[in-house]
Amino acid sequence: MRILQLHCDSIEYTPTKKEIKLAEDIENPQTQRLEEVVVAFVAIEDGDDSSVAQNAISQIKNSMEKIGCKKLLLYPYAHLSSNLAKPSIAMTLLKDMENNASDLEVSHSPFGWTKSYKIQVKGHPLAESSKVVTKDSTDSKDEEEMTSEALKGESKIRSYWKIMSPDGAMKNIADFDFTNNKKLEILAKYESAKQRRVDEPPPHVALMKKMAIADYEPASDSGNMRFFPNGRLIKSLIERYVTDRVKEYGGYEVETPIMYDSEHPSMVSYFNRFPARQYNINSEGKKLFLRFAACFGQFLMANQFQMSYKNLPYKLYELTRYSFRREQSGELVGLRRLRAFTMPDCHAFCKDLDQAVDEIQVRFDLSQSVLNELGIDESDYEMAIRFTEDFYNENKSAIENLVKKHGKPVLVEMWKEKFFYFVLKWEFNFIDNLGKASALSTDQIDVENGDRYGIEFVDENNNMRHPVILHNSPSGAIERIIYVLLEKAAKDSKEGRKPQFPLWLAPTQVRVIPLKEEFYGFCEILTEKISTTNIRVDIDDRNESIGKRIREAEKEWIRYILVIGEKEANSENLSIRDRQTGNVRELPFDDFLKEINEQTKGKPFTGLNLPKYLSKRPQLMV
Repeated sequence: MRILQLHCDSIEYTPTKKEIKLAEDIENPQTQRLEEVVVAFVAIEDGDDSSVAQNAISQIKNSMEKIGCKKLLLYPYAHLSSNLAKPSIAMTLLKDMENNASDLEVSHSPFGWTKSYKIQVKGHPLAESSKVVTKDSTDSKDEEEMTSEALKGESKIRSYWKIMSPDGAMKNIADFDFTNNKKLEILAKYESAKQRRVDEPPPHVALMKKMAIADYEPASDSGNMRFFPNGRLIKSLIERYVTDRVKEYGGYEVETPIMYDSEHPSMVSYFNRFPARQYNINSEGKKLFLRFAACFGQFLMANQFQMSYKNLPYKLYELTRYSFRREQSGELVGLRRLRAFTMPDCHAFCKDLDQAVDEIQVRFDLSQSVLNELGIDESDYEMAIRFTEDFYNENKSAIENLVKKHGKPVLVEMWKEKFFYFVLKWEFNFIDNLGKASALSTDQIDVENGDRYGIEFVDENNNMRHPVILHNSPSGAIERIIYVLLEKAAKDSKEGRKPQFPLWLAPTQVRVIPLKEEFYGFCEILTEKISTTNIRVDIDDRNESIGKRIREAEKEWIRYILVIGEKEANSENLSIRDRQTGNVRELPFDDFLKEINEQTKGKPFTGLNLPKYLSKRPQLMV
């Protein structure tokens, strides 16, 4: 079955003549006009049956609930397919769909008639969608794959999509003016449709290869990447920075296994409350799975703690290298969505919901700050926040305060009832150059797993209680941060700006280029002096023209280039080519070091991850 679904201000149609012998009988065909209506143009295909009809109307109703519309017009429309079912079957299934939508104000246009129509479609992100519903998609089951109940039920959750402004006002998506919030409009459409498939590689894929950062590993499973020396350097610095910030916040770093027994009592229960696909392993009679988060490892550890309310909130942290999710192959692309990824994961065990609500505000600030210091500012991402209706009614001011901190409208998904283990989840989403959204920072309020894992603390009255748990990743996956930086760089390049990494992440921060071999000794001494001040500096000693060596340094996004000739070797100042400004400046040595150190202050440092001399480096064939 193929469906084109439109949310309309109005539709006006007139039956003009019977097109087939089995066309519906209608007396005195007249023009019909409906307003504020969802129109579902439907083509019933060969092989469709009642299960397909039921699934299709369920999907239509679910999407109508999200936009708050109660009026539906089923419009038979053969032009959507060249593989149509017999008219008798099509009429029966359309009638089934109408009967299964009796809780709506539902009608249908006459089957088998040629009709003229006028239609006015609304302009909001959810107004237009298409669906293909088949018997396979309804009935198929993979005997070999364990799939969580949460994943199976994710598409069936009853939810409402709205926009909340910083002043706390909430509007239906259809009523919100997205003129000044185009990225939020993209996010709203992307999230509600839940279409993760990518039809073409985003710009960062070419850049990650060109900059010798990462590439696909053909000898591994899809979504498992290899990182070259430059990429490993960047990745390790981001890992260290995020870890340092979480430890400053109060997180205590731990390490837990990467695989677990899927039949462990806590695992079975949690597995069915988390919407993710796993890698499964059979070993010595055990059914194991690779972890998809650090949650259960930390929870099983916390089960061994004797805690008092005075210890709370108590925070455990792990940088998982790696977490594994068996994402669908059509969703895997570059560094955006992987099957093996590095996730900073910090859990806070709180004594009650009030403490959790207070603590989530602190972690929200931490997440904004971490992203900003990584080179991703508030204009680069949009916020989504999801919560149960009950939680919203009881904690309205706390939710509004999070949105106020964000400072611009956010996408809201409100669940009619609790389906997952959490009652609130917020996330920052980057919108890339292809209009795809990817979550970065996130936090959740978990009201189930303290009990599920038997984690306890002693309260003020000497009673044993289960904590409320917060799940925070202040940055999101490390690989995804690199993806964002590369996508931003691609956009800068397209718009005429010079692409670059934040200086503290640049694999080479300073390149020294001797004009002739006689200046090698001077360059060696100079680079030694520079590198002792925690600056990554290399020497291009290759037998190439000065012009080519400068151009290649530019292509590698190296910020500072020092060309050393007779004049420079005898000068007290340095002659510096600044790639960012395009200017050549004269600076005293100490002032140059101070300029760099001011830009990298407070960030971790590591030395070069390649030979200092370019002549000693192997050429990477990409």
